[in-house]
Amino acid sequence: MKGLHQRLNLYINTDESYIFIPAEPVGARPLVVHRHSGDIVLDSPNASIPSSAKRSSKTIYGILGLISLSLSEYLIVITGRELRGTLLGHDVYRAVDFDILPLDPGASVSSPSHPVEAHLLALVRLHLSNGVFLFSYDFDITRRLQAQWVARERDEGKAFWEAADDRFFWNKFLQTRFIDITIANPKNDLSPYILPVINGSFDVRTSSLNGRNLQLCLISRRSRFRAGTRYFRRGVDEEGHVANFNETEQILGVASRKPDEYSTRLSFVQIRGSVPIFWAEVNTLRYKPDLQIMDGHDSVDALTRHMQEQVALYGDQSLVNLVDQKGHEKPVKEAYERYAAEAGVPKVRYQYFDFHNECKHMRWDRISLLIDSLHDDLIRDGYFHIDADKPEPLHWQLGVVRTNCMDNLDRTNVAQAAIAKWTLDLQLKAAGILSEKDTVDNYEDLQRHLREMWSDHADLISRAYAGTGALKTDFTRTGKRTRAGAFDDLKKSILRYVKNNYFDGARQDAYDLVTGAWVPRKGPSSALFLITDNRPLIIRAAPYVLMFSLFMILAGLTLPRSSDYSLFYYFVLWLTTLTLSLAFVFIHGIDYVAWPRLLPPTDIIHYNGPGFRSAHNGKGFGVNMGTLKAGASAQWLARGLRRTDRQMDEIELGTKKRVD
Repeated sequence: MKGLHQRLNLYINTDESYIFIPAEPVGARPLVVHRHSGDIVLDSPNASIPSSAKRSSKTIYGILGLISLSLSEYLIVITGRELRGTLLGHDVYRAVDFDILPLDPGASVSSPSHPVEAHLLALVRLHLSNGVFLFSYDFDITRRLQAQWVARERDEGKAFWEAADDRFFWNKFLQTRFIDITIANPKNDLSPYILPVINGSFDVRTSSLNGRNLQLCLISRRSRFRAGTRYFRRGVDEEGHVANFNETEQILGVASRKPDEYSTRLSFVQIRGSVPIFWAEVNTLRYKPDLQIMDGHDSVDALTRHMQEQVALYGDQSLVNLVDQKGHEKPVKEAYERYAAEAGVPKVRYQYFDFHNECKHMRWDRISLLIDSLHDDLIRDGYFHIDADKPEPLHWQLGVVRTNCMDNLDRTNVAQAAIAKWTLDLQLKAAGILSEKDTVDNYEDLQRHLREMWSDHADLISRAYAGTGALKTDFTRTGKRTRAGAFDDLKKSILRYVKNNYFDGARQDAYDLVTGAWVPRKGPSSALFLITDNRPLIIRAAPYVLMFSLFMILAGLTLPRSSDYSLFYYFVLWLTTLTLSLAFVFIHGIDYVAWPRLLPPTDIIHYNGPGFRSAHNGKGFGVNMGTLKAGASAQWLARGLRRTDRQMDEIELGTKKRVD
């Protein structure tokens, strides 16, 4: 494929243009971005640099793309990279520092002229600082090894962006202008500057086993479709895209000649994704949100689209469902089974595993029961295996295991790690490294690498979706469930609660802005809803009353007193005020959640169609049997956020209406 420029020198020609000159190869055509017109062109080779242009002190390691906000367009460039490892001879980097360059000469990134622009820029920075963005200049990390091998002849002469997997090309929306210019005018081919980036995880380790040098790699790729946070992106959309979809590939390289030349390569792919029906959990400040399943949507069609796409991409599907069969999660399990049976998609087999019941009392080694039930499917699906000395692959992966729990995080991580380890045993035996009766468990060094990689991978996926590291990683790291690990899970669960209720609205907005799910119109007046609070005064005042009451109680503990009863009525007053204000906040809990503002989930909150609703907590005193009456506490959501929906329709979002 066509090469990518690895290092760029940036020259800023006053208010006229940004000039990017490749450090190598010498004489490559510079990229010029004209700030007034917004034109992006290639200059002639060895073009002279204007005398008025000043060189930036920072080296540019790639252009993430271009984003348009309410006042200006901005170039996002990578100014810092970290080598994460070398995969089969190819360097893989993580982008760690970014600069945002305004095209409008009058715009300022550090001091925007309008609070709406400042808010949008803050969302962009939030997304850049929270994500794990990975790239390579000479290897397509958006696609698994088998997909690359199948398309090797078709990829000849293509640019990286043309061959990239569209699902995992995370900055595809940011690169839209560059791609459109290249397609419209091949003579102005910007391909060497279009760097595909994935959002996910990457780890690579080297080891030796029975005299053979090995390289073990784990890479996950997160889909840019229906991307978001734990409670604000659930289920499926009309196109069949599910929330928190990740493709995870475990790659094994075996050196046969030189120690670092891995001529034998084996790959095993698994996928995870939200339960592919229309469902959501509505935050109300309670630890367990209200569960909502929406049967009014065409769930069968959406599930069918999702499954057909997975079959087309990966082959046979083994659907492993780890959702509990009782309690809060039971309706999700039942709806999934009902719609999957009704859809009847060929080459799809459903497999339920009652994780919490089978592995209770910290007996998580019983995950082996799931492996036993999947044995025939795993043998059928296989793995990808190529050898440099053979013209054709020795094995193909003909199917995948698709695993889910409620969040597709903690239970899913444990199951996927166990399946990956079982398959690694199979691969090592096929490569002639392990005997038929041998196992990875007998080799502590390799087993430790495998556990650490899967645990770190679990943490990164969990931070992206839930805001904290994964739960249950003590089992993944050590093979044992411990009380210390359970206590660590408790701390993470509390942190998840705080983040999911009070901080994830902004994180969701950042996802929607950077991936192009929401596109602002020029002029900040159309987006004033981002910086205004439409809630009634009493709703906004309650937390201040609560905090003041708490302050007065603490202050009363230090006040002098003439007798034990001198402050009795004082404490009664403020304890009563504290209790009433706290009760008010939880009764109207939905009003205190930090909801996304760009694409608010009002159709979920106010859903009244057929389906299942666990409760209608936190909607104030006006709720009657699931119906939100006029004058209810959450009325501002209907008035404010639904008005926001109309505003967004007016400013032509450029996106289809989403389920949540």
